[in-house]
Amino acid sequence: MTDYGVVTRNAEEVAWSAFDRGFYEVKDVTGRSAEPLADATSMVSCFADNAAAESNPDLVPVDAAGDPATRDREYFDWAHVCPTNPDYRAGLLEIVEDCAAVAPDVRLDDVGFPREGFCHCDRCDRLFAESEYDDRGAWRASVITGFVADAADRVPGDLSLAVHPDPYPGHLFDRSGVDIEALAAHVDRFVAPLYDTAYGTTHWLETIAKGFESRLSGVDAALSVELYAVDVDVDALVGAIEVASAYADEVTLGYDASQAAAALRRMRADEREGVTHGDASGAE
Repeated sequence: MTDYGVVTRNAEEVAWSAFDRGFYEVKDVTGRSAEPLADATSMVSCFADNAAAESNPDLVPVDAAGDPATRDREYFDWAHVCPTNPDYRAGLLEIVEDCAAVAPDVRLDDVGFPREGFCHCDRCDRLFAESEYDDRGAWRASVITGFVADAADRVPGDLSLAVHPDPYPGHLFDRSGVDIEALAAHVDRFVAPLYDTAYGTTHWLETIAKGFESRLSGVDAALSVELYAVDVDVDALVGAIEVASAYADEVTLGYDASQAAAALRRMRADEREGVTHGDASGAE
């Protein structure tokens, strides 16, 4: 049976009866912070932080040419922080610990290196040279797995980890240093954000969700699919929820609790009345 949750920055929305679980942003990519809530799963954006990067450019990862991973450059929607920075890592783990002291479940977002080719700061070059690894990709994965393991030690409940929405074997490893098999030893759930502003067709949604279901079939971790709810037509959102529910045991809806609740009410009413919205491919 699929559970349905809401992702929100508004504290009052996490307790709405339409949702099985509320996810509350305690730290987001802008650097904005909020106090954790006792009745919500705390969400912590880890190595994406516009405010930190702008206030201290030395935190920003660089590629081999010295170009930084900042939001004013192509391919980056926000500024990144180098995952090997010890002070920033310690601060993140303190946030995770504070969240877990209020509510047992925590979700980590934006965990990993920014893209392929990062990071080549002096610290990363030194740590790689001093490491046991000959392959830089394997070393990057060890950095990320080590951070998540440290976070998991501080989380008494379920630990969720959001990943880039690309289930193709090897892509997350090469892109971000995310090693699904290694991380599954520390993570209870992987979250795939499959965002669209319309969901006019859902064949792509089904393909990616099915890909993640297959990708996780050999590991002991659940799958959550996160959908975007802002200004999305209710019927279209219902169709997307139904597709995602076929592959994930949890579907979360982001950043418009009213629209998300309306879609869930419509879906549940349609189920009682036997109404369908087309097949899983999105065809009408």
